[in-house]
Amino acid sequence: MIRHRLAVASLAALALSFGAGPATAITPAKARASAQVRAQEVRFKTLAARYIATLARLSPTEATTLGDHRYDALLPDVSTRGRAARDGEWRMLLGQLHAIPRAHLSREAQVDWLLLENDLQYRLWSNANEQEWAWDPQYYSGIASGALYGLAARDFAPWDVRLKAATARMEAIPALLAESRRQLVPARVPKIHAETVAKRNSGIMDIATDMLAPHADALKGADRARFDRALAGLKAAVAENQTWLDHTLVPQARGDFRLGAAKYDAKMKFALMSDMTRGDLKARALKAKADCRDEMYVLSQQVLAGRAGAPTLPDHPTAAQQQAAIEAALALTYAKRPPRDGLMDAARASLAQATKFVRDRNLVGVPETPVKIIEMPRAQWGYAVAYDDAPGALETDQPNFFAIAPIPPEWTDQQATSFLSEYNAYMVQDLAIHEAMPGHYLQLAHANRSPDVLRAVLGSGPFVEGWAVYGEGMMKDAGYMDGDPLFKLTVLKMRLRSITNTLLDIGIQTEGMTRDQAMTLMTDGAFQQEREAAGKWVRASLSSVQLLSYFTGFSEHTALRQEAMKREGAAFDLRNHNDAVIAHGSPPVKFVRELMFGLPIR
Repeated sequence: MIRHRLAVASLAALALSFGAGPATAITPAKARASAQVRAQEVRFKTLAARYIATLARLSPTEATTLGDHRYDALLPDVSTRGRAARDGEWRMLLGQLHAIPRAHLSREAQVDWLLLENDLQYRLWSNANEQEWAWDPQYYSGIASGALYGLAARDFAPWDVRLKAATARMEAIPALLAESRRQLVPARVPKIHAETVAKRNSGIMDIATDMLAPHADALKGADRARFDRALAGLKAAVAENQTWLDHTLVPQARGDFRLGAAKYDAKMKFALMSDMTRGDLKARALKAKADCRDEMYVLSQQVLAGRAGAPTLPDHPTAAQQQAAIEAALALTYAKRPPRDGLMDAARASLAQATKFVRDRNLVGVPETPVKIIEMPRAQWGYAVAYDDAPGALETDQPNFFAIAPIPPEWTDQQATSFLSEYNAYMVQDLAIHEAMPGHYLQLAHANRSPDVLRAVLGSGPFVEGWAVYGEGMMKDAGYMDGDPLFKLTVLKMRLRSITNTLLDIGIQTEGMTRDQAMTLMTDGAFQQEREAAGKWVRASLSSVQLLSYFTGFSEHTALRQEAMKREGAAFDLRNHNDAVIAHGSPPVKFVRELMFGLPIR
């Protein structure tokens, strides 16, 4: 079914590319050149479909997420043999790609060629250099939880069909967890990774018991009995894994979570698809940090003017005066916060308000695909406060999930208040904008409508995260919340956070930044609350390079719009520009620029 759809999409794209146009004189040389382009285009489309099919076959959990359900009952082979097999496939595909001359392809296909080359080269580099299979237990826990969540979350098939697949995966997860214990080298595992996965491990069972088991009555007879046995077996396996995590991995974990400069620079190049150096990026982030704080100070002067007890507000403040003024202005936002159990309701109301505003102001085309606000599964707690879970590139009728992590029940009231001071009413509005409207949900819905399936599969993190930060600024500039300066201040605080993410990631992963230094950077430098900063320290320790996406992507989107305004002058239309940008899917912004302005694809 999926292969048929890919074939149809490919043929349709080719028909559009090479359809009849105005009659012109065609010389023999032009005819030969045109035939050559057509032939290479067909070769590339075939290779792209082969890559997607190979990805689905080698990584069944990714296939489920993408919407290819032929492998829903399987798990990937995480053994040494399985890794070698994947490497062999990626090398073969890379060789076949390099046999296709990129210059002989259409401009759109040239972009996809570069995306595919980057992806294959990164997969090979990562397996040989990062080797997460040997030191990062998140690799295995993510497969186990994702294997079940992908079947439970979306109604792509009747419950009995999904539960049969889930039964097979529950039967296979014990072997996957056992293999993880053989592959992981405790001395290479960082303590924070071991402790985090030990806390999340029970989330695998939560998905099975809370999301799958309540629907088990859809199974009858032998199928129901098999499900019950698999569930019991999974429970025992997760408990066994918990014992190993608590008593073997955590005590013996001695690895360094810092990637180091050499590996970081290589990974950064793959992630950004840019020749920009780490030093250049850091310098840009430091300047952007100073500029953002200056803008926040101007707003703080406006907010605090005439207020009793306001700090000194000179036009040319010292660093201490700037800090005090911004802190005092932000304190006004902290006081307006939802109750401990009211975060989800606040997010729903904010999403509805933002959606109406985007439509009323005609800022960008609003998709019709549904978006649902859900509670984040426990297996994902501790990494981010919220995320957007878009349907896969091969799904056409599934909802988008805007997931929010609840306040952990073990938190004290003081910790909860700290968290809700950060995620106050203004910040929840900004969160809904970033994750959903006009941020991730809107952009990814447009991307998934594209017939270019390969580009949807190989989306760029900086494009996606940068668009969401760009969307926050667009709403601020358009006067959202009646131009409330406290909302504008909150947007700038979030922008400052995205800039700080870059400094944090570089500092932690390559410069030996300590937790105390990171906390000071976040709490003093970026005005984050203690709970938010503590969570970001964990996130920045568990990952690398991803945190660069926000600032780099935002900077590129902003520069692209400025260039478009300069090129088009009075004819520039914001809605047309935004729609044109996201119509290209989610490639790196530099490729969108080249496609939009007719520049060489590089």
